[in-house]
Amino acid sequence: MADRPLGAQISRMLEARGVRVIFGIPGVHNIELYRGLEETGIQHVLARHEQGAGFMADGYARATGRPGIAYVISGPGLTNIMTPVGQAWSDSVPVLVISSCLDETAWRRGQLHQMKDQAGAGACVADWSEMARDARAAYGLIERAFAEFGAARPRPKHLSLPIALMSADAPAPPAPAARPGLALPDPAVLDRAARMLGAAARPLVLLGGGARGGAQAARALVDARKAASVCSYAGRGIVPDGAPLALGPALPHPGSVPLIASADLVVVVGSELAEVDLWRAELGHDAPMIRVDIDPEALAGCGPRDLPVPGDAGAFLDGMLERLPDPVAASGWQEDEIARARAAFRAEADAERPGIVPIAEALAAGLPDDTMIYSDMTQFAYVAKGVWPMTRPGHWHHPFGFGTLGYALPAAIGGAVARPGLPTLAIAGDYGFQYTLQELATAVELGLPLPILIWDNAKLGEIEASMQAAQIAPNAVTARNPDFLALARAYGAGAVQPGSVSALVDAVNGAFSAGGPTLIRVTPDIVG
Repeated sequence: MADRPLGAQISRMLEARGVRVIFGIPGVHNIELYRGLEETGIQHVLARHEQGAGFMADGYARATGRPGIAYVISGPGLTNIMTPVGQAWSDSVPVLVISSCLDETAWRRGQLHQMKDQAGAGACVADWSEMARDARAAYGLIERAFAEFGAARPRPKHLSLPIALMSADAPAPPAPAARPGLALPDPAVLDRAARMLGAAARPLVLLGGGARGGAQAARALVDARKAASVCSYAGRGIVPDGAPLALGPALPHPGSVPLIASADLVVVVGSELAEVDLWRAELGHDAPMIRVDIDPEALAGCGPRDLPVPGDAGAFLDGMLERLPDPVAASGWQEDEIARARAAFRAEADAERPGIVPIAEALAAGLPDDTMIYSDMTQFAYVAKGVWPMTRPGHWHHPFGFGTLGYALPAAIGGAVARPGLPTLAIAGDYGFQYTLQELATAVELGLPLPILIWDNAKLGEIEASMQAAQIAPNAVTARNPDFLALARAYGAGAVQPGSVSALVDAVNGAFSAGGPTLIRVTPDIVG
């Protein structure tokens, strides 16, 4: 193609690399990114705030496995999207933010949207944050981002483009380059791991979000070895929660520690074993560990009896199936001990935050099996994501690591855009919903059939409970809520407040086929 302004060439480059949707907000500093955008066939989703655009890109990436792309302006556009970028970094989500930046900041002061160090600000939350000084650098950095998304642990990237550079003519971008794949485990290491697993009488397989790509092999492996399994919240559904020896997302429960300690081998696949996975300092195992991860940093803590396995989790699981001897006839684990543990975990969740378990279980039983859920930091989600049975991986998304409020609605919009015709549900609390409620306008504009369940307990319930547990008089935990139903209608969305749990299930199912989003207000008294 002939030379065109770089801003137009960037969109063409993204389209050639499979990008079909971009989330963002145009401004005077980044309008060149929008030049000729319609010619590429890329859909642009107009967010109402850059934070919303970032969460939408995150939700889209989680739903598709492809990078989520966001266009924002310099200065406040970048600072507004930094929270979603931090969330994507914590949860290993491939997001590429492309922002404008000022041409010169060392000498001139008082410019519109001026920051002291825009690239440095982005670097605080992104995997890397760079400014391209010419077209060749811009193309090279975009190519680098896509290569790293596919060959390493996915982390968000930020690229700044100077305003004058975007408007200057640039040659056509290069054709997509051959990209490296994920590193494969060493066959000799796989042989050793297979011997360790084959000799174990009571193996425990712990599956994190990094193992989602190997779900089929993981299921076959635990079945062949009669191994017990446990997962992080991000690893839910890799092994169905109802499998006979599946503990589900039991890691945070204190009762999981004796079971973990009783294993004679622990196999950890694709999990950081982070604080937000365990909610304690240590996993609690006494046995040797096989630790599989694409990120060398996760393997740094292995002990002398452990086997670190760098490489792709799916390739590891496939390699184990090829190398293991015939399936074992009996297991050192008993189905009834696993069933008792699961019942205890459910009872613990119900006692800690009463009334939510039966609502969550009714929804789980009554909604389509392929519903994709995006939840916020709210008590309802804390309970539901632990008791809602998941039969497939990658269908419950939550701001696990960074723990930001306001995630659910915009992320669910990104997920719904990614999966037209398939059910998507947002779950938010009354307080967190108000962080990004303006994105209701985007959902209405797109006509998304998106149910938005608002758990309205008229307070910061989790903070109140934490204060009480710390013997602090509850302070600043009650805020006056708006009329959520009237607010939703003002945006043009549907609004309903079911009077019973069965009516709630019907309302969510009805919202899946509506002509736009539906806000569904739920209060604790729904269970009577």
